[in-house]
Amino acid sequence: MTLSGLKQTRTLTLKSRREFLVAAAAGTALSQGAGARPRIGILVSTTYRTGTLEERLDAVKAHGLECVQVGMACAGLPDMPDEIPAGLAERFRREAAARGLEIASVTGTFNMCHPDPEHRRTGLRRLRVLAEAFPGIPIHICTGTRDVNSMWRRHADNGTPEAWRDMATCVREAAEIARQARVVLAFEPEINNVVNSARQARQLLDETGSPHLKLTMDPANLFPAGTLPRMKEILEEAFALVGKDIALAHAKDLDRDGDAGHRAAGEGLLDYDLYMRLLRGAGFRGPLLLHGLTVAQVPGCVRFLRTKLARAAG
Repeated sequence: MTLSGLKQTRTLTLKSRREFLVAAAAGTALSQGAGARPRIGILVSTTYRTGTLEERLDAVKAHGLECVQVGMACAGLPDMPDEIPAGLAERFRREAAARGLEIASVTGTFNMCHPDPEHRRTGLRRLRVLAEAFPGIPIHICTGTRDVNSMWRRHADNGTPEAWRDMATCVREAAEIARQARVVLAFEPEINNVVNSARQARQLLDETGSPHLKLTMDPANLFPAGTLPRMKEILEEAFALVGKDIALAHAKDLDRDGDAGHRAAGEGLLDYDLYMRLLRGAGFRGPLLLHGLTVAQVPGCVRFLRTKLARAAG
């Protein structure tokens, strides 16, 4: 081989290695984050319900939080708008960065199992708007329900093959949008949704087969009626099934089984010591996002999570 050929081969090898390392680093950042522990954050628009975007982020910063899930409602828009005004996405990034906050995720929930195909098509179109405005930032999605009025309400038809087919088709189309926009989608197994368990979440991940589809873990949403005495078994099984695919984690609590949790973290029955140990065991270092709480509850919940994370690390 000539000297020029050797140089060209070496250049290509180095380029391939750089591309490999960059891709590997990006994958690690999406699944685990860059910190030594999960970063505590919050869903901004569901707790800080009034004020400008800047005022809400000021309140987040004052509470000592590190990251946020933002929704377009923070800027006075629907969370799933038909269009995002020019400069708005940059304003979100700029104002978060100015306060030392990471935008960990964006709210992108719509009913992916709605019985009306046009409703699902509209949701997918709006999802593309969000994904293209926020490349590189995970989008939180919802597998939905057959209920036409609320994507969080259980419906008798949720367990039918037709419901799964419509939802899974919509999720595959959403994953393709995510691939094109270079984002990750994170869906949440939720007792009232079509995907209501870790086993079904594993099935959806495997059927979709896309690296752009990951999971939001919220253990307060995983307990059918009568299963609270089996909490340890259910949580350990969930992490064994989907722990390696967690992109986002939620922190709230529950006071009963048979429904989604609606209590602030630390104010219910969830075994947070076990939850934090399982997150650590799964290698999760990503965003741990509070929700289902009032502004007044934020300081106490942040202290609670810090204590539990420190105990898990110790």
